[in-house]
Amino acid sequence: MADYTTVNLASVIGKGYKSFWNYKGRYLVCKGSRGSKKSTTAAMKLVTNIMRFPLAHGLVIRRYDITHRDSTYAQLLWAINRLQVGHLWKASLSPMQLTFIPTGQKIFFRGMDDPQSIASITTEFGTICFVWIEEAFQLTNENDFDKLDLSIRGELPDGYYKQFIMTFNPWDQKIWLKPRFFDNPDPDVLALTTNYMCNEFLGKDDIAIFERMKENSPRRYVVEGLGGWGIAEGLIYTNWEVRNFDFRDKLQETNSRGEFVYVPKFGMDFGFSTDPTAFIALLVSAERKEIWIYDEMYKHRMSNAEIYKTLKYKEFHKARIVADSEDPRTINELWTLGLSRIVGAQKGPDSVRSGIQRLQDYKIYVHPCCENTEIELSNHCWAKDRTGKQLSVPAADGYHHLLDGLRYATEDVSTENFSF
Repeated sequence: MADYTTVNLASVIGKGYKSFWNYKGRYLVCKGSRGSKKSTTAAMKLVTNIMRFPLAHGLVIRRYDITHRDSTYAQLLWAINRLQVGHLWKASLSPMQLTFIPTGQKIFFRGMDDPQSIASITTEFGTICFVWIEEAFQLTNENDFDKLDLSIRGELPDGYYKQFIMTFNPWDQKIWLKPRFFDNPDPDVLALTTNYMCNEFLGKDDIAIFERMKENSPRRYVVEGLGGWGIAEGLIYTNWEVRNFDFRDKLQETNSRGEFVYVPKFGMDFGFSTDPTAFIALLVSAERKEIWIYDEMYKHRMSNAEIYKTLKYKEFHKARIVADSEDPRTINELWTLGLSRIVGAQKGPDSVRSGIQRLQDYKIYVHPCCENTEIELSNHCWAKDRTGKQLSVPAADGYHHLLDGLRYATEDVSTENFSF
């Protein structure tokens, strides 16, 4: 057996998650704000439990298998290193799994989009005891969860237990998770709500973002700052769905005349401290009335140099990008840095409402990797007056930055005058 390192878990994990860490019931459900360290704590608990129970294996679930690599897989590698046990683990991408070297225990990664891959998991010894479902809010079908729940079965040695850890941001109170785990007391359920204030590892600049959000976007702050349930009434966009696809295949599709159907478009909205800088990449077909969103950038406090560097890394630096024209100085500097085809959006009277109406005529498909786009589409609502009457202008709710970029990118779609 390899030598072990002694780690003070309290100092590594921090405060605010004592009941989360000690709970041994079947369902551990934690909704929380951004920056509440719920996912990092779940990752560390999963790694620690595998090391504590030599006959137990782990399973990590997301709605789409393709989203694991840059989220849960990376999070677990971070947790392994944070716990100073990297020398005891082997990581592989094909197949994607983590192996605890001293015993051969494994952590598997699967997506709910391929149920057969979950059913086909076999272990050489022991059983799967611990399941982490990240972004459980994306599991919109309760029946799918029930099938997964029933698949984790088998007798356990004394002292072992099985547990589903479910972590998510509570974007909409209408999700099945609320009545099942939060509204009805159950001895097999620990339902928690956490927020950024229990994360002592955040920097002052991180906390400042939440404080500004509290002042400028109170509805958004309730969900993303405090972990409260979102109430998305009067959604602006209902004509969209998440779908896995390869944009390169779409680019090759032709119509009956042999013409390419889809045209690539790119948009960007500027921000810094309070608002993020948001970039969106999509394909548009005016003929089919379809928009396929396949990539995004969404980050606070980005310098212009960082914007250029990120877009160059994503290979979008040579694309024609339509950006927010209210900041011509930023557009000019980005042009100087190397975004040689960036242009300002042609804003005019009532351009926001007309842009929204244009997009509402299209069917919008969102790639699973574009999670911030999905969040904005799920939360961007019409404003209301003091009596609660819905107005015909968007609410100033903070859920519009990528969608503003979407409007800019498609400003010429109605004329079918596309530019490459």
